[in-house]
Amino acid sequence: MLFSSVVFLFYFLPIVFLLYYILSFSRMLQNVLLLAASLVFYAWGEPVYVFLMIYSILINSLIGYGVDNTEGIYKKFLLWLSVALNVAALFIFKYLSFVLDSLGLFDSGALPRFELPLPIGISFFTFQALSYVVDVYRGTTKAENPFYVGLYIAFFPQLIAGPIIQYNTVADQIRNRKESFDKIALGLCRFTTGLGKKVLLSNCFAAIADNVFQWSAIGTDRMPVPVMLAWLGSISYTLQIYFDFSAYSDMAIGLGLCFGFKFGENFNYPYIATSVSDFWKRWHISLTDWFREYVYFPLGGSRVNNQDYMVRNIFIVWLLTGIWHGANWTFIFWGLYYFVFQLAERFFEYPKKMKSSFIKHFYTLMVVNAAWVVFRANDLYQAGRFFMNMFGVNNNGFYSELAVMLIRENWVFIVLGILFSTPIARNMNNILYKKPNSAVNMVYTIIYPIGMLLLLIVSVSYLASGTYNPFIYFNF
Repeated sequence: MLFSSVVFLFYFLPIVFLLYYILSFSRMLQNVLLLAASLVFYAWGEPVYVFLMIYSILINSLIGYGVDNTEGIYKKFLLWLSVALNVAALFIFKYLSFVLDSLGLFDSGALPRFELPLPIGISFFTFQALSYVVDVYRGTTKAENPFYVGLYIAFFPQLIAGPIIQYNTVADQIRNRKESFDKIALGLCRFTTGLGKKVLLSNCFAAIADNVFQWSAIGTDRMPVPVMLAWLGSISYTLQIYFDFSAYSDMAIGLGLCFGFKFGENFNYPYIATSVSDFWKRWHISLTDWFREYVYFPLGGSRVNNQDYMVRNIFIVWLLTGIWHGANWTFIFWGLYYFVFQLAERFFEYPKKMKSSFIKHFYTLMVVNAAWVVFRANDLYQAGRFFMNMFGVNNNGFYSELAVMLIRENWVFIVLGILFSTPIARNMNNILYKKPNSAVNMVYTIIYPIGMLLLLIVSVSYLASGTYNPFIYFNF
């Protein structure tokens, strides 16, 4: 079930929201409702794999309890058992077919070709489950009963695509959170903003990007993709993936507020970054934090006597980051691509040495845009073909009437996409709220909720009309 769907907006969410506040006399009953609703939410799209979710909850709860009540070698054994079981589930459902295919076992006839359906959000809830057991092992959180662990792992606002949260950041909120009208109002506005970003902006860019990448895959001899059109496609995907994923995070954070939970931010305007390292401090913050906390630091991080170990640690993190995103060589290449740039920036410090902010931004955007081409391509060969189209070495020409037509039809969305990928709206908000008693602020206070209502109506109208509505991170 997607947040940007009629079923969720008009049936699931209103029913859960209404029942939740009817049960406001009992925190326990509210939590029971949220866990049951979360399992229904997941089962709606995964009627069989909901049992995998329940297995993850139960097995990690039991191991967490064992870790908290044993010492020495037994404690360490249980920790590694949790790692093995969580990674095994992730490997079987997400990577097994890819590995067997890469080894040539399908083509040789040694095994019949198969591909297991990917459980929705398995990478996200597996990482949360694993972090819970590790934190119990470290002593930074106490073991909980399966009910609370289940609500933490399965809570529907952040279940499918994050943000990835640590148990100790919500442990107290599960029992003692406080709902308020202000939180609900803020949460609904945040959710509406995310819905608008998804439906009006991301979906528009998706229609352009998907077509251009498909045309490039067909081949220049059948469907030439001139330089202009190729760049329009790559930029559209760069905007699509930002508005798609940050919109989901906005909606997740907003929904959490509606139920009294406060989640950390997952995006901080990554496209204004001035280096690749800065970009990854702003993009998918919860994933970056997870790898730093549970992989990079345990390996020794950068505080090692031998620089070779530091390089090894960065390499492992980025290799795993690429693998985490999907079972394809494009994702592995994508992760190692960022490893090279992160390492180069660390050793040569060239972004810091650049005096021009414009050059820093331009360099970062070009690196990131190229990375998204690899990320989007079906395979490395198609990524190479797309780059050839972008730089005109495919006998594909430069000018494209189709690109001009697409720009004319979508120029409003393109301009809005560029503007809202910067903090211009946030800065305007801050300026207006610095003068609470001014006439401009009073007018803004009246206009803002009206604007949110109009944004909701327009977004729902687009959904009801059956517009193109993909979600990139749905299968991660």
